[in-house]
Amino acid sequence: MSDLTILRQRLIDAESALHRLMIGELEVTVSVGGYGATTYAQTDINKLTAYIAKLKSEIAAKEGRPRRGPLFMKF
Repeated sequence: MSDLTILRQRLIDAESALHRLMIGELEVTVSVGGYGATTYAQTDINKLTAYIAKLKSEIAAKEGRPRRGPLFMKF
């Protein structure tokens, strides 16, 4: 498996875990490659969302289209 394939699979797993949390599961476990697994609870949705954004950024960089970070506006 190439790095890009692994990253895409991790993204699918993480998005699936986020979906399960959003529909009411109390905890989900996401595999983090050769490093084991991480368990997220509903209180960790922000951490899981950040992990998904990181994966999307890594995938975009490997595909040659780097993603810009989020824009934050202050009024």
